[in-house]
Amino acid sequence: MGAISEFLASVPRRADGKRNWPPELKAQIVAETLIEGETVKAVAKRYELIPSTVSDWRRLARQGKLVLPKLEGIDFVPVEIGAPAPVPEPLAVTSSSTIDVIKGDITVRLDAATPAPRVAEIARAMAT
Repeated sequence: MGAISEFLASVPRRADGKRNWPPELKAQIVAETLIEGETVKAVAKRYELIPSTVSDWRRLARQGKLVLPKLEGIDFVPVEIGAPAPVPEPLAVTSSSTIDVIKGDITVRLDAATPAPRVAEIARAMAT
């Protein structure tokens, strides 16, 4: 523990006295939690941190905001990225149904395939 204490003395401090952990050091600490047999609590204690701080840093790593170093004893699962699934083309409307735009005694009957902007344009014209 003596080596860690000496190491921690070299971590810069902010004006409020709290340690200012560089991202590389955060990543190192998070990586140590991934070594088989290690726990967040044990690693946090070793670095004189509270476990929730280390857990917050682990969340940052999961979000890709911390790049973890490769440490001996860490086994990452290989990831294979496949081609994106094709996006199906929208189907053409072949229905014979209609849309009725009604104002008072006036009815405008439109094909269901009429684009929405055109229907809105007609409805606005009927409102005036």
